[in-house]
Amino acid sequence: MNANEQVIRDFYTAFAARDAAGMARCYHPEVYFSDPAFPNLRGQEATAMWSMLCARGKDLRLTLVSAAATPEGGTARWEAHYTFSQTGRPVVNKIDAMFAFKDGKIVRHIDRFPFWTWARQALGPMGLLLGWFGPVKAMVRKKADKSLRDYMEKNAGNIPQPG
Repeated sequence: MNANEQVIRDFYTAFAARDAAGMARCYHPEVYFSDPAFPNLRGQEATAMWSMLCARGKDLRLTLVSAAATPEGGTARWEAHYTFSQTGRPVVNKIDAMFAFKDGKIVRHIDRFPFWTWARQALGPMGLLLGWFGPVKAMVRKKADKSLRDYMEKNAGNIPQPG
């Protein structure tokens, strides 16, 4: 296993333990993160998102299915099992991640998952019928962004810095 693969594995080990500070240590200060719900996060926005998910994910169970890396980049497949707080519905999200590295840390992290599959689990009938529809994704992103901004404001001194 090379050093970059170890960073990926350390990141998910910390996530499984809900250790947001451990996750932040795996990120470069210039980290860029994006996924279907939280697009285009930079630096502390990314670590704040993970911190929020760790704090709120009371029943979160995470499994790292696979991880691989080269000196240039890496991939991972992971699964998250949790209850979506806004609806109380159970979710099993299967995610493919891509990484780039700088100075031995993750500098770019892109998570991909089928939004419609997630929406039909998390949102129920509305997600089943409209989860493919752009305005539903926009609504989810808007709520996610507001939740993140509120979390960052309330926890400003307790959010781990990347790096």
